[in-house]
Amino acid sequence: MYIDLVMLLNFLVDFFLLVAVNRLSGYPPGYGRAAVSAALGGIYGGIALLPGMGFLSGFLWRLVFLVLMVWLAFGWQRSAFHRGVLFVLLSMALCGVVMGLERGGTLAVIASAVFVGLLAFLSFSSGGRGQKFVPVQLRHDGKCVRIVALRDTGNGLRDPLTGQSVLVVGAQTAQALTGLTREQLRDPADSIESVPGLRLIPYRTVGRSSGVLLALRIQEVRIGKWKGSSLVAFSPDGLEEEEYQALTGGVA
Repeated sequence: MYIDLVMLLNFLVDFFLLVAVNRLSGYPPGYGRAAVSAALGGIYGGIALLPGMGFLSGFLWRLVFLVLMVWLAFGWQRSAFHRGVLFVLLSMALCGVVMGLERGGTLAVIASAVFVGLLAFLSFSSGGRGQKFVPVQLRHDGKCVRIVALRDTGNGLRDPLTGQSVLVVGAQTAQALTGLTREQLRDPADSIESVPGLRLIPYRTVGRSSGVLLALRIQEVRIGKWKGSSLVAFSPDGLEEEEYQALTGGVA
């Protein structure tokens, strides 16, 4: 088999498996990062076949490239380890399927990887509601912020005027989008005139009877596949996890 074909085959298989891992884990597909990671896997698979490069097939080098691929695909988030393990398990399962097909060859490998990817995509693509995390994009006053939101079914925060669900973001996102500091967010009554259009949104949480958050209507919001105008509330504390920086309930 030519090296270029090996590289292409490894790329396709790794790409579909990485996308499947994200979908099965409740994350957005992450096509871009999956493609970069799969490209590394393809290059590694091709180089390992070159004369004098057989040592790359050893366990240590396999582990090194696996860690690099996981980092490129999932980052250093706490969930990266779990998704990396799932990637290895899916790869092993795929090998088992291909061995069961015996004479399927290259087409069997590609078809099996595509099947795994499509199965994961179709199983969790019903309007994005199977996803635990969704990508969020906010555009305001010439600024664009891209974050990840947790779909929180317990987030019942709504606009008292319209009844629309409110997207809640953390202090870092608020500052990047509006310039509001954490101290201003902690003193909403005195900071309401800091940015045109700011409002106060009442809320209740466990351990605290009541309070108010600063909120601003953002005209260009994308949550998963949903696009539109949404009221965005700014929380002074929390929502700065590695995995997500916002909470979305009924929106999208």
